[in-house]
Formats: sequence, C-alpha cells, structure tokens
Amino acid sequence: MRLSRYFLPVLKETPSEAQIVSHRLMLRAGMIKQASAGIYSWLPLGYKVLRRIEQIVHEEQMRAGHIPMLMPTLQSAELWRESGRYDDYGQEMLRITDRHGRDMLYGPTNEELITDIFRSHITSYRDLPLTLYHIQWKFRDEIRPRFGVMRGREFLMKDGYNFDVDKDAALHAYNRHLVSYLRSYERMGLQAIPMRADSGPIGGDDTHEFLVLAETGESEVFYDSEITDLRFGDRAVDYDSVAECQAVLEEFTSRYARTDETHDEATFHAQVPEARRRSARGIEVGQIFYFGTKYSEAMGAVVVNAKGERVPVHMGSHGIGVSRLLGAIIEASHDEKGIIWPEGVTPFHAGIVNLKQGDSAADAACEGLYKALISKGFEPLYDDRTDRAGAKFATMDLIGLPWRITVGPRGLEKGVVELTSRRNGESEEMSPEAAVDRIAQIYG
Repeated sequence: MRLSRYFLPVLKETPSEAQIVSHRLMLRAGMIKQASAGIYSWLPLGYKVLRRIEQIVHEEQMRAGHIPMLMPTLQSAELWRESGRYDDYGQEMLRITDRHGRDMLYGPTNEELITDIFRSHITSYRDLPLTLYHIQWKFRDEIRPRFGVMRGREFLMKDGYNFDVDKDAALHAYNRHLVSYLRSYERMGLQAIPMRADSGPIGGDDTHEFLVLAETGESEVFYDSEITDLRFGDRAVDYDSVAECQAVLEEFTSRYARTDETHDEATFHAQVPEARRRSARGIEVGQIFYFGTKYSEAMGAVVVNAKGERVPVHMGSHGIGVSRLLGAIIEASHDEKGIIWPEGVTPFHAGIVNLKQGDSAADAACEGLYKALISKGFEPLYDDRTDRAGAKFATMDLIGLPWRITVGPRGLEKGVVELTSRRNGESEEMSPEAAVDRIAQIYG
C-alpha cells in the first residue's frame, strides 16, 4: 500500500478522553474513531490488525479440531427464559422489542442459542464429541465504558461451545481449549497466564481466565513468579491425546495463579515461597469454562449414550476477546514513540521510507523494494509522501511496523539501504535485495 493513497488519519495531539496507553495510541495512530460511548468505528489500520488477530484465532481453533460457524447478533428472549438467565443477567443485557412485540436481545454470549442448535440436530453419542465456535460482535451495556476497546460496550469475540457425552470427555475439551489458547496468544507475541477465576453468570466450577500482566489491567492478580518463565513454544501436541493435553494443563496451572475473586491468602503463602510471591494487575483476554449439564438439563439437550440411556450432554464455553486483544498487545508492547507490533499481528510487514521523494534514484529503488516485497507475498507500506524525513519517521514509529527500510540518495550511492528494527532501534546497511531477503527470513 502506498501511504499517499491510504486512509491513515494520525493525530499529533493526544485526545483528552484517552486514559490509558492503548486508547491514546489507537486514536493517535488513526486505528479507531469513537461513534458513541464504548462503541468504535474500526478505521483501515485498526481493522487490518483486528483481522490478523482473528485469523490466528481461526487457525488455532481449527488446528484443535473445532468447527467454525456464525450465529446472529440478535437472539430471542424465549431461549434465555428457557435457560433461566433472562432475568438473572442484569442490566448489561440490551433488551429489545421488535415491531411485532417480540422480546429480543443483543447477544452478550451464545450458550442458549448454540444449545438450541445442538438439540435440534444431535441425538446420539456417536455424533460426539463436537465443538462449534464463531467470531461475532457482542454487546454488553457497561455502566461506565472506558479505556477504549479494552472496556467497550460493543466488542468482537470468539466464543466456542463443546458438547460431550460425559464429564471426562468434556474436561478433555477444556484442556484442548487451554492448549489452543496458549498457542494463539504466543503467536500474537503475548504471554497470557491462565489463572483460576470466578465463573460469573456463565456458571460452572471449572474455569480459567487468561491474563496479560499490565499496569492498566482491571483485575488484581496473585501468582508464583515461576509461571512467567513458562513458554509453549512450537511444540507439537496431539489434540486427540488426553494425556498430552492434560500434561499441558498441569504444566501451566499447577503453580499458584489467581484473580482477586478466587485469591486465598493462606493458600498463597502455603504454596509459594516468599521470594516468588507476586501481585500485579492483569488484562483478561480470554476465559474457558466447564459447566456440565447446566444448560442441557434446562433446555433438553440430550443424547442416547452407548447403554441406550437418554442423558444430558456435558458442555463448556470458551471465549477469546478478539478486539480486546488488540488493546492488550499495545499495552504490552509500546514505547514513548508509539506502538511496537509483534510480527504475528502487524498490519504491514515492513515500512518503506523514501527520504527524497522526487529523486529518480530514490524513487526507483523504493519502487523496486515495494514490488519485490509484494511479489514474495508480503504487504509493505510505502511512505511516498513529500513530507520531510522526520515526519515520516515519526509516523512509522507511531503506527509501530516492526521493520523499516529507509532509502536515500547517500545510501544508494554506496548501493545500500537501511533496515531498522522498531523494537530495539538497531539499524543495518545492506543492499536492497538483501533487505528483501531479510524480511522474508524474518517472517519465514
């Protein structure tokens, strides 16, 4: 993309309403614009990152054997009355009456709707296990939306639902989700720690939240510092193996790590040596639940098991905050100049800065780099504007592309361009061809 033809409304000044780093930088980098309290338009740069995150989530869910679908944003209130949650959910639920007087709601989650789909089509244990998921917009009418996309009213979420014949099979689905989430977050450049949490209105006894440590986190968390040394890495896990998935769960949840809702000071002191006790703030970016037969019993979602008995299915739900993740990544990866995107979610793979637009040699070299990167399957952002060099550098630093190729007449006289890492600021001179090859190596 040529920057002269792109819509990137960057701001020089920080809007007064922005209270945290991610909100400030998303507004300044032209990624979002507030439509109303807690509701945002996603401008081209923000939308590109959102789609990168969404694609990683899709890939890891399908790798785990989960099946994508799409459910509507509006749901019938009758399903929620059937489960008993319509009156219990509270004022966060946006309730609507259509022109025919039917009670509707803008879905904050989809347990009822997916249970209705399941019971309409599945009757035998032979069709299990089954996990369906979708990535869809949700709405929760927060009393005080704040912090930009971190605590908005409208948000993009991946929510998945497993159906299993018994508790053991459902707990394997729980473990499978934990593994897939760990892979997803690490691909985004994040360390998200699974912590024992409270189930809230979803229900159930088994639940873990995934939290990214950050000063602006809304939750207070308590944990054993050893857990921050754990990495999933590129290990291969057989998602059909109960033992392998259980081993990952035990590795990542055996050490003390809890949110403030479930924290127990006596247990914390008994299990964790004083030198390793930590408390901090955390940003929730996902949560997994096993809630047994809570919805299937209430809504008649039953199957015939191997013994010929009609039994309610065991269920769980599993969510990732896709739009919230974007803010969490910025909170975890920025400096005083702007955003620093991890390679896995960057909107453009590299920026090209022409120090002297209009110079025939510089223009030709930039065009060559631009076309060479595109031919290799990459998306570069070419700053072909006539602005001064300082303004171009400031824009690139603000929007946070992980790699910048700087092209100027002096370097070209020596046959070189400059490749710069946004993360550490280190630069290296090399030929344009070598710069393209290096970008290809970085992204593998």
